[in-house]
Amino acid sequence: MIDFDFLEKNKEDLRFEYLTKKPFPYLVLDEIIDREKLGSLYDQIPELVNKSRDYVFANNKFEKSNYKTLGEEFEELYNDLSSQRMNDFLSFIACEPIFVDPKNHGGGLHQGKKNSFLDMHLDFNYHPLNKTWFRNMNLLLYLNKNWKPEYGGQLRLEDLRSGEKNEIDVPFNRLVIQKTRGYTLHGYDKTSFPEGSFRTSIATYAYTDHKYLIEKRRTTDWFPGKDAGSIKKFMAKYYDSAVKVKNYFFGSGTAKNQ
Repeated sequence: MIDFDFLEKNKEDLRFEYLTKKPFPYLVLDEIIDREKLGSLYDQIPELVNKSRDYVFANNKFEKSNYKTLGEEFEELYNDLSSQRMNDFLSFIACEPIFVDPKNHGGGLHQGKKNSFLDMHLDFNYHPLNKTWFRNMNLLLYLNKNWKPEYGGQLRLEDLRSGEKNEIDVPFNRLVIQKTRGYTLHGYDKTSFPEGSFRTSIATYAYTDHKYLIEKRRTTDWFPGKDAGSIKKFMAKYYDSAVKVKNYFFGSGTAKNQ
């Protein structure tokens, strides 16, 4: 389903593009998925009812973790994204060993419904079950047919160190491979999709196995905008600590892959 022949043939140029992007490394791949199969997959996407675990810093965002159960095309895409050929390609462009989590904990099919948004944030850095797996990349496949810029939902990127920013459009059949570190802020502003249309994507996460931890373990770090209210800013300040306490007593939803 993924055009691995193209990726492998052009891997030198794609590595250069990935490593030199600003504000931090990312790669945009258009039409890299078989369009007919992806169109068939799109037609089978149900309206999701499970609210995202990001509900504190997101609005009207829904998800299904184990999306491969939705049909043959979903399973084929899932298997391609977690294949050895994908791992080899990601490792090449990043110049270090990388592999996709075969169970895709925390990822899945995502839908942003009316007035959806996702505040700028940093992702959790170590896998909830495999404690030495360091989160290295996000693979974000966008499934927004007939998308227009005025609908909003562009992927916003910001380097927390320099403040440098960029935005990426999110049309149908666009795969964004984004580096994740303790400074790679990302999110999206409030959307205004037409009635009955949703900001739709599939998120996949890739890791590097470290012998030693290179960062203090964290959950998601949340960065509300300047216009956010005082309550929201207070919640963001203590969000990581609150999640750690919740996980200690009740377990991690990400670890359960719910």
